[in-house]
Amino acid sequence: MIVLSGTIGAGKTSLTEMLANHLGSKAFYESVDDNPILPLFYENPKKYGFLLQIYFLNKRLSQIKIAQSSNTNNILDRSIYEDALLFQLTADLNRATQTEVDIYKSLLDNMMAEIEGVQNLKNPDLLIHVRVSFETMLERIKKRGRSFEQIDKNPELYDYYKELNRRYDEWFDNYNRSPKIQIDGDKFDFVTDELAREKVLDAIDRKLADVHN
Repeated sequence: MIVLSGTIGAGKTSLTEMLANHLGSKAFYESVDDNPILPLFYENPKKYGFLLQIYFLNKRLSQIKIAQSSNTNNILDRSIYEDALLFQLTADLNRATQTEVDIYKSLLDNMMAEIEGVQNLKNPDLLIHVRVSFETMLERIKKRGRSFEQIDKNPELYDYYKELNRRYDEWFDNYNRSPKIQIDGDKFDFVTDELAREKVLDAIDRKLADVHN
């Protein structure tokens, strides 16, 4: 199982689709457009932050179960471990309580923990992190046009996005649940540049070969 990680607008969904086609595997996408909690969260994060995290946790666990039970190299477009990063930032910006974050992290750890004597299939075999600059992140958010994500509708999101982008670097450095690889999303615009796409897919192929060996 392969999982993607990266900030909002990094290109995770696009790379997930490309990889699934390239590897002949199945793609699993984050529940966004059909997520009834997400617009409510952007309107009132203090009220709906914890509910949103539980919603995502349930969805991601379901995807992991399906992905691990079928073909090799199935791909999830976001890691389950990123949600704690996002929720911690929400609390640090006083948009959720630390108690809610602590409860969520404890629940996540318990659900993902290996049971003694049972092989743990919940962790991915490879994590791919797409890193983009803050400027690229803002351009992508504006381009895809989801109204509840736009800074002009909610200026407070500027600081949220900036801090989120900064924290992802530390998160990736500390990630140790599986082998990992980082893609420079500014240098390699794999969405629009075919040559960049080939280089990214080649780098991932080589990393997968190392993992399989």
